[in-house]
Order: sequence, then structure tokens, then C-alpha cells
Amino acid sequence: MPRSAVTNSHAAGAGVTVVLGPTNTGKTHLALERMTGYSTGMIGFPLRLLARENYDRLVARLGAAKVGLITGEERILPPGARYLCCTVESMPVEGGVDALSMAHGDIAKRGFEFIAVDEVQLAGDRERGHVFTDRILHVRGLFETMFLGAETAGPLLRAILPDAQFDTRRRLSTLSYAGSKKLTRLPRRSAVVAFGVSDVYQIAEFVRRQRGGAAVVMGRLSPRTRNAQVELYQNGDVDFLVATDAIGMGLNLDLNHVALAADMKFDGRKMRRLTAAETAQIAGRAGRHTNDGTFGVTDGCEPPEPELIEAIEQHRFPPLRSFWWRSRKLDFSSIDALQESLEAPPPLPFLFRKADALDHRALITLADRADIRAMVGDASRVRLLWEVACIPDFRQSLNEDHYDLLAGLFMSLARDGRLGTDMVARAMDQLDRLDGDIDTLMTRLAYIRTWTYVTHRADWTDNPAQWQDRARAVEDRLSDCLHERLSERFIDRRAAHLSRKLKETRNLMTSVKNDGTVLVEGEEVGVLNGFVFQPTLNEGDEKATILAAARRGLPDEIENRVRAFAASAAPAFKLGDDGVITWREAEVARLVKGDQLYAPRPELIASDLLSIDQSQRMTGRLSEFVAEHVRDVLGRLVVLDNAETAPLPERKAPVSRPQSPPPQGDDAFAAGPTKDEIAATPPEEQPDIV
Repeated sequence: MPRSAVTNSHAAGAGVTVVLGPTNTGKTHLALERMTGYSTGMIGFPLRLLARENYDRLVARLGAAKVGLITGEERILPPGARYLCCTVESMPVEGGVDALSMAHGDIAKRGFEFIAVDEVQLAGDRERGHVFTDRILHVRGLFETMFLGAETAGPLLRAILPDAQFDTRRRLSTLSYAGSKKLTRLPRRSAVVAFGVSDVYQIAEFVRRQRGGAAVVMGRLSPRTRNAQVELYQNGDVDFLVATDAIGMGLNLDLNHVALAADMKFDGRKMRRLTAAETAQIAGRAGRHTNDGTFGVTDGCEPPEPELIEAIEQHRFPPLRSFWWRSRKLDFSSIDALQESLEAPPPLPFLFRKADALDHRALITLADRADIRAMVGDASRVRLLWEVACIPDFRQSLNEDHYDLLAGLFMSLARDGRLGTDMVARAMDQLDRLDGDIDTLMTRLAYIRTWTYVTHRADWTDNPAQWQDRARAVEDRLSDCLHERLSERFIDRRAAHLSRKLKETRNLMTSVKNDGTVLVEGEEVGVLNGFVFQPTLNEGDEKATILAAARRGLPDEIENRVRAFAASAAPAFKLGDDGVITWREAEVARLVKGDQLYAPRPELIASDLLSIDQSQRMTGRLSEFVAEHVRDVLGRLVVLDNAETAPLPERKAPVSRPQSPPPQGDDAFAAGPTKDEIAATPPEEQPDIV
């Protein structure tokens, strides 16, 4: 075999190992360990996110000088790099089926002692399978090649690689079905999986209102935004993750439970039900290493059939019956020749020809434009047109806007050999904005990712390093802004912080200001008015978490207030005309009808912060105050009300007074008759008046 990472024989299986198994079997870890045992190596991942994650892992272990990263949008290649982490499409191989691998083909010429490809069961994926099949058929390490994937790919891999060594690994933890649960009843450390952006938003907003918030993971997020969102979950700021099926492809999270919110997805052509293997790939994110996990369904999703549950728990699925394939022998002599070579028949009966790949469709659309055909005069222009057609549409729209962009790029490159500086700068300036909502920011991110891809073609711009730095800076700013917007919309940071503290410690740091403001772990949670806690809630805040934090943090303060209350003298209490009793300017009780007319009963204003003992002590002191107040205000009436039992007043001897002389003259008439005169002179009988 020539000193290259490529072989042209699909039957060549010497030095090839195929490692099969479900999620959480340590396949990727094994490949990384094997790779670093050689002096050089390369591994291809299905997602840019995974390539970056494992690149960071190797950098932390080996140092940045020894590790490189190649994806459609990033190229980090230190001069002495010995190990490469790539997306499968970007693996630098000679004769690759796509422009990405072609662009990096110079690196492939030096060869790699070890090569691995992860998630090779994706060879059965209609959209990207032909790239994985190409790597299975043609990419080889100088000493060892390793293919990692699900057991569903086993039979076809054995047919392609009859001499390979096959290793089947068992899952490190148990995965079991936990049934259907409402969103409000999901256990903490759960992920909810939906299949549309609007569904993800709706669920995340509901979780915010009910459970404090959730991190959000979608395929459209940039790696920087995705990592920031995942970090919120991993460090415990939130206990829930709402995601698309993007989490099913290798994201290693500390998940205990995965709940499907739907079992239907749009696959780019139609709505269809998830296959058993796809469901298992998603459910398998629960339980990492030796920690067991559970899966289930939540609101709106029908429970799976018992046969499907058993298949997921036992990791038994029907094998794939075909892989997708496209010829790597492309003819660039003319546009028609290129299209014909893309439509060449597959060499094996179980390989299906990929005839409608996104780059192929873009090529057909561009070739139909007369102005473009007029500029395609030789093989170099045909190759350039193909490379432009391979530029990804990160918006996943494939509409005329994308084709117009591709046409403009080709015309500029064909005419001038380079993209104009003004053209690139203008595009960057238009995208370097942070205004707008979440969807607007994601659209800008998709556009800048396209331009990042373009700038990584070193022969397309005058100063590629400068434009790569500019594109990366714009993407970072947009990513950080998007992360903040997602967090603001879907996370109640106060409730999330308190929720984490509630789990971490039994004794919360609590303080009450002079105005009654309550602070728990530095977060303002409400006001303590007397013995009643009033939470300060914004729209959508999780009341349960705030109340739980208050109940955990306020017992000492409440007990101190109860003691002061019980020891307070009568002047500390005030009784209003409306029957409300206040203490320290806070309403604490109200008078209600008692058993006797002049014995009203104090009733405490309800507070769930008071224990039974504390309530009894306060009620006792209030009863004393009310009795004293009644005696002070209605003392004589209280005695009359209890006349039968009240002691008689002490009888006293009459006091003799000196007799006054009778009035004389006019004074006698004014004074009227005396008591003796009235008794001695009977009234005269008055005649009847008719």
C-alpha cells in the first residue's frame, strides 16, 4: 500500500478493527487511547461539536502543539501536530467525494499510522451516508484502522470487510423504561427531547415557569453557544435540558433520565416516526459510565409499544439492509461529465446510489444558469464550480438565496481568482450585529458559519488568516449573545441558583434587612412582613423554589421573632378599629367572635413559617393582651356582664348634711315647692274638659 491514508480496495481489511455496541460502551475512549499509542493518528466524528470536544480533551492531555482540528469551519494545524480530530466530511483523504476532503488532501499525503471513524452506522443515513460509506471503503491507517458504531451496521460491515476483526462491547450501565411522566413530575437531571425549534422553545418556557429553567441544545447552535448551554446543565445551574435529537449523537452528559416529547420527526422530506435504533440512540444518553439511566415519554407523546421498550432495554434492533454510496471517481472534464460521474452505479448490491445530495442539487441548479455555464470553459473551472456547490447551507433552507450566494462566489472566483476584499468585508459587517431575537441571531450565525467555511479555503481570499480571525470573532460574539438570550428566556437564574443551593447544603445563608427584605444565599427572595413571607416574583418565576428556600433559611429568624413577640409588653401591640392587631407595624392577628360577649378571640394571620408550638405561644400572648385591653376599656361593663359571679360592692353609711334655711321672697318662688310641701298639700281635682 502506498504511504497514504487511502486504499482503493474495499476488500482490504488487514489491520482493520470494527468496534460495535450501544451508547455508553466506551468506544470513543478506546479509539482515542489506541490513537495516542501511535506517533500519528486521525479520527473522524459525525459532528463538529464532537470533533471540538475531543480535540479539547486531547489538548488538555497532550498539549496544543501536538493536536490539530479540521472541520468545515475551523482549521487548527500547529506545525508539529501529530493527531487530528475532524468531522468525517473534513477528513483529509485523497480522492474524497466532497470538496472538504479534497481541500485538505495535501495533509493526507503524509499518511497516518492510525485512523478511526466514529458512528459508522450513519452510512445508512440518507443525507450523509455516502460520505461514511466512502470512508469505510477507502480510508485506512498505515498500521491500524478502527470503525466505531452500532451493532445494526454489523452485517454490512462484515460483507465489506471480511478480514476485519470485530469486537462487540456491552453497555457499562443499565437502561430501563420509566413510563410516562408529566413535565412537572420529571426527575431532576432529565433531558426532554423534541424535534422542532418551536417545540423546544415551548417546552423550555414551560420548564422555566414550573421548574426554574432549562438549558437548550439544538443542532443550529454554534459549538460555543452549545458548550455554554451544556455547561449550565453540567455545573448544576439548571437541572433540565431541552434538546433536539442532536444530543443523541455522542454528547456525554450527566443525564439520569431522557423523556421523549414526540416520536415523529421531519427528515428533510416528510414527517415520519422514529426508528427503533434512533429512539435507542436518544434514550441511550441517560446513564453514563456505570450510573444506570431511565427513559420514557412526557406530555403529548404516546408510550412506546412493549416490543420497542424491550428492544431498547436489550439493545436488539434489526440490522441495516443498505448503505448509501456515491462514486469518488469524479470527471471534471465538463459539467455534463461531472454530473454523469456523480450518477455512476454502486459496486455492491446493498449500496444505494446517492443521487440527490445537497451539493449535487446545488451543482444542477448552478449549471442551469446561462451566465455560469458561459464561464465554465475547462476542467479547472468545473472543479471550482463543484467546490463552490459543496459549500454547506447552514440555514438548511436550500432556497434561491443560498444558490444566489453560491453563484456570486463562483462568478467572483472565476473572474478574479479571489473573492474581493470589499465583498467579504461587506458580508462580515452585515452579520456583525447583536440586535434581534433568538431566531435572528441563529440566522446570522448560520450565515457567518458559511463565510467561515469560505475563508478556510486558503486560495479563495487574499488574506485568509485575517478573514478567518474576523469570521471567528463575529461568530464568537453572536454565540455569546445567543447564549445570553437563551438563558434570559429559558432560565430563572435566581430560582436555579437557589435550587442548586437547596441540594448542596442544609443550612442556607439567610439575612433579613430592617425593611423586611429577605436575602437567601445573596438572592433577594421576598419580604418578611411580621411572620408572613411574601415572595417577590417576576412573571414566570418558579414560586415553589423560592418558597422552599425561604422555608429552609428563615426558621432561626422566625423563632427569634416569636420569642420577642411572647415577651413584648402591651404597648407593643396595637388594636385597630377594624379589629386587626399589629406588632412592630406588621399585621399579626385579627379579633374574631369569642364564646362570650366581652371576650373576643385573637386569630393569627396564617403563616406556613410558624410551627404549631410557635403559633400556640403567640396565641397565648395575644389572648393576654386582648383580655387586658378589654378590662381597660370596658371594665364596668365587664363587671355587669358577670353580675352573678362578680363580688358585691362594699356598703357605706350615709353622710348627714346640715339643713339649709328655706328660701325667702322671689327665691322661694324660683326654687319651687319643697318635698314637705308636696306631701302636705294634695293636688286639687281638675274639672273634665268637654
